[in-house]
Amino acid sequence: MEIDGVNDVPFLDPELLQLPGLSPSSLKANLHIAEELFSQWLSLPETGRLVKSMIDDAKSSTLVNVSKNCANLNVVCGSALPSVFLNSGTPPLSPRSSSGSPRFSRQKTSPSSLQSPLKSVREPKLPLIPQFYFQHGRPPAKELKEQCISMVDHYCSNYIDGLHMDEFKSLTKEVCKLPSFLSSVLFKKIDTNCTGIVTRDAFIKYWVDGHMLTMDLASQIYNILRQPGCKYLRQADFKPVLDELLATHPGLEFLRNTPEFQERYAETVIYRIFYYINRSGTGCITLRELKRGNLIAAMQQVDEEDDINKVIRYFSYEHFYVIYCRFWELDGDHDFLIDKENLIKYGNHALTYRIVDRIFSQVPRKFTSKVEGKMSYEDFAYFILAEEDKSSEPSLEYWFKCIDLVGDGVITPNEMQFFYEEQLHRMECITQEPVLFEDILCQIFDMIKPEKENCITLRDLKACKLSGNMFNILFNLNKFMAFETRDPFLIRQERENPTLTEWDRFAQREYVRLSMEEDVEEVSNGSADVWDEPLESPF
Repeated sequence: MEIDGVNDVPFLDPELLQLPGLSPSSLKANLHIAEELFSQWLSLPETGRLVKSMIDDAKSSTLVNVSKNCANLNVVCGSALPSVFLNSGTPPLSPRSSSGSPRFSRQKTSPSSLQSPLKSVREPKLPLIPQFYFQHGRPPAKELKEQCISMVDHYCSNYIDGLHMDEFKSLTKEVCKLPSFLSSVLFKKIDTNCTGIVTRDAFIKYWVDGHMLTMDLASQIYNILRQPGCKYLRQADFKPVLDELLATHPGLEFLRNTPEFQERYAETVIYRIFYYINRSGTGCITLRELKRGNLIAAMQQVDEEDDINKVIRYFSYEHFYVIYCRFWELDGDHDFLIDKENLIKYGNHALTYRIVDRIFSQVPRKFTSKVEGKMSYEDFAYFILAEEDKSSEPSLEYWFKCIDLVGDGVITPNEMQFFYEEQLHRMECITQEPVLFEDILCQIFDMIKPEKENCITLRDLKACKLSGNMFNILFNLNKFMAFETRDPFLIRQERENPTLTEWDRFAQREYVRLSMEEDVEEVSNGSADVWDEPLESPF
């Protein structure tokens, strides 16, 4: 590149060079030094990039601050100048503070100006991503919203002043598609001021504008039942639903004159719900647990079925009757609490003392009873559900904690032998041919087929359909002997009704027994009319 030094030097501002030890006045007096410096500056790679950038910006009509960037570049490149230009004949100036120099104060630049190139970069436009997360639920589509509002307008046309509780029930079922016994809870959820009336606008604000319309059924019921600010469902949240069911369901009409049994029925249903649905055992049902369970399907079935006993999941009155009567039989003093001596009598003394001790140590589940050493009705409900249906996962988890003495998550042969020793002693007492533990251990491992040798995990038990028999072998003598003999009648019954669980079959047999005992008791008390009726259970 050719340089005309004579013409270019006068346009250079010597102060912009900012050379340490070389004053601007000396540059003005020695023009050949300025020419050499300018030639050196033009030969630097940074200068070539600057010139190219300025040309590109000129082509793109971009305004740039040339003098500012030139000064910045000189500052950066000042240290790269040869030392010959720093050792001129002019003596150096006396040292002075950089803060007091007008030249330095004028040349102070921000860090951004030192590192920003002259060329502006145009970012490409990114495609617009539609919103996929809605904190309060996805808003309803226009067509769905208009359809729902039209249905509400048609229904509320006859109720200009609003809907009362009785009139609101059909709206709950027809428009919201919810079980009718949720109407009272939904009514109170909308009528926050307790006016006793739900207007058309209040309903649309809660159901449509609150995005309840687009939720799935489980989420709708979950949001209706839970308290404001809570992220879970408690037992008390189900109480209003059971009260409405008891007051309106035709299959429970016979209980309306016995409020004490109404309360026990509601409690039992809630205990069964939490036993199967609340798998975490926290006493709080989350939305995830509610969706994974079958409670919503049972609610829909009980709303369509007049015979409450046909809804065997949670709501069957006969199942409640079996649980309550079994508890009442063991509770000798009827203080609604049972101790170890009471529980050892369960199933005609079927359980061992060692397993009863583990239950009362509250290892499988902490008791809700406030009295030490006593089991409440709720605790008994969990126990009987676990004892009579060892094929269910809640039962396997319950008994696994009992047998796992160390609490290390595995059941070892030593732990199994600890519980089987009492079984072996009991077999000897009733002159039953004892089965050695070594044979039992081989039988258990062949049945469970654990992943690891000489230990059984909860995962192994859940993967085997016969895992419940292992617990019967270890601590329930009656069921152990029944398993050894394999009653053909029970096997045929299981094949005829494969959809029924062990608990369903137990409750069915037990209800027949209890009803027959009650009929015999009535006959012994002088009520002979009972013989005119069949002794069949009204299933």
